[in-house]
Amino acid sequence: MSNGRRSSGRRSAGPPFRRLVYRLVRRVPRGKVVTYGQVAAILGQPRGARAVGTALGALRGPLLHLVPWQRVINAAGRCSHRDGGWADVQRRLLEAEGVRFDRHGRVDLRRTRWPGPRREWVTRLRHAL
Repeated sequence: MSNGRRSSGRRSAGPPFRRLVYRLVRRVPRGKVVTYGQVAAILGQPRGARAVGTALGALRGPLLHLVPWQRVINAAGRCSHRDGGWADVQRRLLEAEGVRFDRHGRVDLRRTRWPGPRREWVTRLRHAL
């Protein structure tokens, strides 16, 4: 039975907000970081930082390697995974990209934060879904 929608032959990456998060995070360049709140604000959800974390926490399979989840950190400039093991993995991945941490485990966001995509790209992204 058809639901009236055409199938593109691709598996869905989850709900629309998750797909937006993944598409945006894929644009963050190597050696740069964004915060959970920054991603949410760029996507028009200024109070959606936890939803961004939830979306990234749901990454599985091939998406885990396509979406550079390690480039999203908390507003204090730290890796904030509740599971300490993943925070260590995140830090190692970021350091391999050239991101530097201070002795307290923080990134200097003034130097390392990605300013975000051009406004035109964000507008197109929001209308794509």
